[in-house]
Amino acid sequence: MNGEPNDQPNDQPTSEPVQGRLRRQRQRLFPGDPTTVGTDPDYRFTLANERTFLAWIRTSLALAAGGLGALTVLNDFRGEEVLGISLLVLSFLTAATAYRRWSLNEKAMRLDEPLPSSRLPLAMAVGVSIVALVAAIVFVIDAA
Repeated sequence: MNGEPNDQPNDQPTSEPVQGRLRRQRQRLFPGDPTTVGTDPDYRFTLANERTFLAWIRTSLALAAGGLGALTVLNDFRGEEVLGISLLVLSFLTAATAYRRWSLNEKAMRLDEPLPSSRLPLAMAVGVSIVALVAAIVFVIDAA
């Protein structure tokens, strides 16, 4: 150490950078109101973005109905808990990310930027495929 004030060890971060990181993380996961930035885009694009958001919400509701149905109707079926809970988890993830996707798309349109990429369609495709595969395996095992 040469006696300068900045020679402190860096293994203890100050509270300000931690708060800044937490704020950025929260903003990344839960974007704020996109209407506070930029200019209003063509209303048709905003309405199309809203329709897409509502489609994701409908998908989430259908997954929740399937999960609850599996848990309540398939009482004598081995593996009903795995099937029902996996559908409910997929429903939660879809609903939880739908607003974030809508908000980021709306913000990009208002700032005249390219639309951000989303992993939601890939996650849905993989998730539904896994649930379908698990359901098929459970049905075969239960029939045997």
